[in-house]
Amino acid sequence: MATDHIRYDVLARDALRGVLRRVLSDAAAHGLPGEHHFFITFLSQAEGVKLSPRLLAQYPDEMTIILQHQFWDLLVTEDHFEVGLSFGGIPERLVVPFSAIKSFFDPSVQFGLQFEPADAAADASAKNLPAAPAPAALVPQPAAEAEDIEEPAKPNDGAEVVRLDRFRKK
Repeated sequence: MATDHIRYDVLARDALRGVLRRVLSDAAAHGLPGEHHFFITFLSQAEGVKLSPRLLAQYPDEMTIILQHQFWDLLVTEDHFEVGLSFGGIPERLVVPFSAIKSFFDPSVQFGLQFEPADAAADASAKNLPAAPAPAALVPQPAAEAEDIEEPAKPNDGAEVVRLDRFRKK
């Protein structure tokens, strides 16, 4: 097999992150239009991620946030976004580099992007953790139905895992 000196996988991943950057920039400037809202899953210990020790203890591997009604001060830069969210009534400021994002989903239009960050494999090996396999190519994954999305189970430390369809209008 020929060697890919152009690195199409990296170019495609960066282009898709550009879509995410643009969507968040528009939301920061104009708010969320219509019924749009975002589920963003990211690696909580990736380089550049800033979480409080409390959140990091609760979500040591990855975390999913929802940008819908109760977020503030969304700031988007070339390489990361920052946002204020409330967790258990406690306001928090999160900083998330685009390279740490694993998935993005807008259930209002059933649009999703899934990333296998190449940086994650490098970060994991740097921390002597088993590295995730790097993808051969990055292809947008079809979005799952909103009813099928569940938060991954976490150790029971008072938090409750709920299905998103519990909150949907019937």
